[in-house]
Amino acid sequence: MHFLTLTQVNFHYPKLSRMALENINLEIEQKSITAIIGPNGSGKTTLGKVMIGILQATGGKVLLQGEPVSEMSLAQIGRRIGYVFQNPDLQLFCATVAEEIGFGLVNQGWEPARVKEKVDFCLEFFQLAEYRHVFPLLLSQGEKQRVAIASVLVAENEFVILDEPTIGLDAYRKKILAGYLRKIASIGRGMVLISHDMGFVEHLADRVIQLEKGRIVGDSERKGRNGYDT
Repeated sequence: MHFLTLTQVNFHYPKLSRMALENINLEIEQKSITAIIGPNGSGKTTLGKVMIGILQATGGKVLLQGEPVSEMSLAQIGRRIGYVFQNPDLQLFCATVAEEIGFGLVNQGWEPARVKEKVDFCLEFFQLAEYRHVFPLLLSQGEKQRVAIASVLVAENEFVILDEPTIGLDAYRKKILAGYLRKIASIGRGMVLISHDMGFVEHLADRVIQLEKGRIVGDSERKGRNGYDT
């Protein structure tokens, strides 16, 4: 069974004349890295939000391992699929960076010692330790992006969707992030990358889906992935 299945999916924003997504048919496997690319306005972010029920498709079906996403709560979906927003300001709300990274784990009932262990690891790995006690929204764009990514990846969801994860990251931090994503994919945690960063996509994705004006115009495999491999 495919992890995510989209069948004849459409989406229409009320104030737009054209469809944001039209006749989307996709089957996405869990143990792979799938990239979604396309120009601004092509529907990439809309597709990611429809996949996890933030937006409800106006036509067609979205299934999560055979279950209709429309019949699941966002909390149910969120326990299985983590989502990193394109704008980290939309998901940062805790008083400190450490609390932000650990919030999901605390909410899931993890033991405090285990939460601290995971948070400490992420603070070090994403080079955020010096900001442990800082209010996240006071950080730079790149630092906020790293906090947002860490707060999602720490929860060890079955699957993650990352919308423009390299915004604000320099080449060194892109390489660190790519290595980490490849590592978690190797143990069966799949992901979708929504990205304009073709260098990042080229070296990381197993499959590349191209959108244009809300339609799929390309779907192919990448064989390179040399520059970021660890």
